[in-house]
Amino acid sequence: MARMKFLCDAERCIECNACSTVCKNEHQVPWGMLRRRVVTLNDGDPEERSIAISCMHCTDAPCIAVCPVSCIYQTDTGIVLHDKDLCIGCGYCFYACPFGAPQFPKATNFGSRGDMDKCTFCAGGPEADNSEEEYLKYGRNRIAEGKLPLCAEVCSTRALLAGDGAIVADIYKERVVKRGYGSGAWGWSTAYYGPLMGE
Repeated sequence: MARMKFLCDAERCIECNACSTVCKNEHQVPWGMLRRRVVTLNDGDPEERSIAISCMHCTDAPCIAVCPVSCIYQTDTGIVLHDKDLCIGCGYCFYACPFGAPQFPKATNFGSRGDMDKCTFCAGGPEADNSEEEYLKYGRNRIAEGKLPLCAEVCSTRALLAGDGAIVADIYKERVVKRGYGSGAWGWSTAYYGPLMGE
């Protein structure tokens, strides 16, 4: 069975933030929260790289292991989802996740964080697929519609890949082999044009 995964190619990401913006708009993510964010390393240096980070839907997800009420679960395709009706807002998942994916929309005087929110790989939640209840809690279920996550579909440079982990790995392997080594081996012509075009 396919295991769904994300991969962001730091050599291609141009920090346009389209993935982050479209995710927030599509899923009506609350103000002050981002299910996907773009992080830039070595900003301003020649070695500057950007990478889009969200829930990476880990095979052995630490957030599942620490949740005291088992509101976080993994589907048979490897997508890590959560049940907002079970969440008590303890924040254990937030501290366990190496990517900072779980977020909490509220901060009150008495420590109540509200229901956790995170990337769902555009797969909704435990409610019936594409139901109004599912949409209001988790956003649109594109996986049930036979589509990929919207963030990966809008990536203009195809830096963000999503889908079956084996296929994503093959695509990345092909890119690395064609990319070559050393300075000057990578460029727009290598990324977007075949040997007969653009030269």
